[in-house]
Amino acid sequence: MAPGLSASPPAVLLLLSLLGLAAAGKLLVVPVDGSHWLSMREVLDMLRQKGHEVVVVAPEVTLHIKPSKNFVMKMYPVPFTQEEMEKDFKAFFQVSFEEGSFFERFFKVYRGLKRITDLEFSSCEQLLQNKELIRYLEESKFDAILTDPFVPCGVILAEHLSLPSVYFLRGIPCGLDFEATQCPKPPSYVPRILTDLTDRMTFLQRVKNLLFDIPNVFLCDFVFEPYSKLASEFLQQEVTVLDLLRKGSVWLLRLEFVLDYPRPLMPNIIPIGGVNCAHKELPQVGLNLCLD
Repeated sequence: MAPGLSASPPAVLLLLSLLGLAAAGKLLVVPVDGSHWLSMREVLDMLRQKGHEVVVVAPEVTLHIKPSKNFVMKMYPVPFTQEEMEKDFKAFFQVSFEEGSFFERFFKVYRGLKRITDLEFSSCEQLLQNKELIRYLEESKFDAILTDPFVPCGVILAEHLSLPSVYFLRGIPCGLDFEATQCPKPPSYVPRILTDLTDRMTFLQRVKNLLFDIPNVFLCDFVFEPYSKLASEFLQQEVTVLDLLRKGSVWLLRLEFVLDYPRPLMPNIIPIGGVNCAHKELPQVGLNLCLD
């Protein structure tokens, strides 16, 4: 992959803040909890420093999403407790790091993911059914929406509010991001998740890599079909999650080809793998040597 396709952290912040020269905008943010939020929060802090107004919509029960002076927090009630959520997340993370064959890991992750997706879906359902909050969002006249499509609740809201959407993500289960962006993923050199393969495969490994796409078809239906039904009811038109994802304006992908295998990207996909890396000043000794 050509080095020129990677975006440095300053470039990402420059893009999101509209070069810092335009009039400050009003941004609606619909995040996903956990590590997804930890990655996004630093970007929101920088946007606030640039003068933009940021409004974050989140459930009352979360792992990491907390109020901050850098954004307005709009919260809504959900039908589960903090203890229930933490228990399900802890169980899922433990299963994710267990060893075993592909099928053992797949079914363990499947069961854990089912519990997590039930929580996320319930939270999204409560948001879309909260008429008071939806009315506030409709009247607020946002300029754009920043969301993580890993949970497509923000994607549904973007369609309802007719807002341009910026996706901030690491990836989407079952490779739906590839399909939504019409991005090629040749099985000959783009290894699938959980296969333990590299981008240099023998013929049999390529066949194995191709076959691993089959479970993803069922995983997509399992994870996203409830959201498609919810979106159709809320928007009062027949839509699928894939239809909505395809309307994304910009995909900010937390991908770095120093650590990931190379793969094709579409023009509206911007790799931002180093967006959360700390910036270190050039050591004074090294600077003096360079100047000398």
